[in-house]
Amino acid sequence: MHLHDFLEAVHDVYRPRNYLEIGVDQGQSLSLSRVPSIAIDPKFKITRELSCDLQLVKARSEDFLARSDAVDHFAEQSIDLAFIDGLHLFEAALVDFANVERLASPTSVVVLDDMLPHSPDEAARNRQTKMWTGDVFKLAFAFERYRPDLVSISVDTEPTGVMLVLALDPSNRLLEERHAELVGEFVRDDPQDVPVNVLDRTGAADPEELLRAGFWPELVAVRDRDDPPATPEDVRRLFRTDRP
Repeated sequence: MHLHDFLEAVHDVYRPRNYLEIGVDQGQSLSLSRVPSIAIDPKFKITRELSCDLQLVKARSEDFLARSDAVDHFAEQSIDLAFIDGLHLFEAALVDFANVERLASPTSVVVLDDMLPHSPDEAARNRQTKMWTGDVFKLAFAFERYRPDLVSISVDTEPTGVMLVLALDPSNRLLEERHAELVGEFVRDDPQDVPVNVLDRTGAADPEELLRAGFWPELVAVRDRDDPPATPEDVRRLFRTDRP
């Protein structure tokens, strides 16, 4: 399944009340949104017809999301669904995720692009190939080590895979506070050492099976309930194999 078919299906099964996108380019993924949207890109060149209530931001995502009014365009004052496809560098994607999580809720869904490169050349920090992921694939290992509380699911989409991240905790500042430490641990000069399981997509979820999973309507129900407010644990519970 292609990335944009997967994103369109996530819109359908999750029914987000709003949508935030980092990295607009020509607007192909943004054109899928039918809800209030914020799209951020310092050099967008939109060629697609758009059909949403849109705040289009020509700025660096880090600068815009630091503003106190960053999500005022959303009635909910928090992000429901986010697609992160900005700079293809580990440290930039890490900042983007941390900023999105701070402005999200426990039931929010984040889709990170370019998580499954096909080769070390494709994963180079300095672009060498037409198709380029950079080293953002390392976010999966950073989350595993530093944020095991997140529900992170690699998804075998074409062309370069995505990762679905759930059970967000807007109060957790660990990625922000330890940013320099993570950069020192994970950022290396080219060539990049890409694990075989990443190149082979071992363990990555089949996108069609994931979209049919039963947690989607449960996640929506938790999000939309009036009381009590949803917690990250409420979302993690949806993925426990031993739950009643």
